[in-house]
Amino acid sequence: MTLDQFKYIYFLGIGGIGMSALARWFGVNGYSVAGYDKTPSVLTDALEAEGMAIHFTEDVDQIPAMFRDNPAETLVIYTPAVPKTHAEYIYLTEKGFVLQKRSQVLGLLAGQMKTVAVAGTHGKTTTSSMVAHILRHAGMNCAAFLGGITNNYGTNFLLNEPADDLKSVVCVVEADEFDRSFLTLFPQIAVVTSTDADHLDIYGAHEAVLESFGLFVSQIDSEGVLLMKQGLSLAEKTKATVQTYSLNEGDFHSRQLKIEDATFVFDLVYESGVICDIKLTVPGFHNVENAVVAGAVALELGVSPEAIRLALNSYRGVRRRFEYVLKTDQAVLIDDYAHHPTEVMAFLSSVKALYPDRELTAIFQPHLFSRTRDFAEGFAESLSIADHVLLLDIYPARELPMEGVTSDLIFQDVRSKTKKQCTKAELTDVVRRMKPSLLVTIGAGDIDKLLPTLKTVLEDQ
Repeated sequence: MTLDQFKYIYFLGIGGIGMSALARWFGVNGYSVAGYDKTPSVLTDALEAEGMAIHFTEDVDQIPAMFRDNPAETLVIYTPAVPKTHAEYIYLTEKGFVLQKRSQVLGLLAGQMKTVAVAGTHGKTTTSSMVAHILRHAGMNCAAFLGGITNNYGTNFLLNEPADDLKSVVCVVEADEFDRSFLTLFPQIAVVTSTDADHLDIYGAHEAVLESFGLFVSQIDSEGVLLMKQGLSLAEKTKATVQTYSLNEGDFHSRQLKIEDATFVFDLVYESGVICDIKLTVPGFHNVENAVVAGAVALELGVSPEAIRLALNSYRGVRRRFEYVLKTDQAVLIDDYAHHPTEVMAFLSSVKALYPDRELTAIFQPHLFSRTRDFAEGFAESLSIADHVLLLDIYPARELPMEGVTSDLIFQDVRSKTKKQCTKAELTDVVRRMKPSLLVTIGAGDIDKLLPTLKTVLEDQ
């Protein structure tokens, strides 16, 4: 299958962060694009403003007629989150349309360019957006398909400049292990940030997660490079050159790390030199580590050390990744997408380091019943870093409730000074009574919808 055989591209689940990036690529490259999603959002609003026909009712008749009448020229891209019982999915399948997962189509696109794939159970979005920003800031022709909205560009998609030879274009891809999606990619440069147990509803066991990452790195070009977090056991799975990185050791690492005015300042050490005095305004020890490997990728691609330093100094992060919502002398509110115990621990540890003189209040919304069941003990351990914990109900996302699985599995083992379970409806009054000077919201569900109200509460106190 080649993409040039299609004129029309129809998306089932067009509003997803990855799907919307793909829709934009097709839109700007002359295809007719339309799609369905369950609910309107800022992303679907933006796509409609760009001329895409989007509807929010499960209704075959709302698929544009030109798409329905031309199955041979219409490619259907769907997200695994769309159930096989979906009326439109059934119709499109029965009528003989070509249906492909987003990951399959992304693999086709990326395969036309020089691919940098960033994989790992944590840090994919930040690291891939850092790489894309460095390349764009340095003037390199690149495209990027990211899993979050970058603050530098206000989008999750960067379009490359036209090129006679697409292999001269670098394509930065966030390589998602969910549903083994990243196995459609065959990169020249790959990053693996972590291989922790996650998505066990898909994989069943950590061993299967590790096997999948082993398959991913086996697909790196034999003349390419794997940049691997120090301590991971993947070197024997690839024919590519393997280099390691971490915060303090490896072929690429940081030194002279210090915090100045809520900014992480450090040097990036590599085999033949040092990039001195990088000032990362997106806080977090984990983000310093992400910056180290992003710089390593850029060095591999021939970007100068000074260009890397300037680019990292101007990097402004990704929405919902250590994002300041309010920052005054009286109160600080930070939001983060963390939804795994390791991510929660990294985030809260960094916040504590930034504000050692303030008591930390954390609001956490667990994401998925299966993840809560599998990692309840780890969540409790990580959340206990906070002085005060407010625990919300589980955000179900794609899952149905599981018997006996509630937030209480986490709550019972939290060891903070104070802890409380509450609903989203109760949260505003609880926070108003607590009057925190340092408040964080954590989770991959819809907790971010509470941020405007929480910000107002903190401003009024």
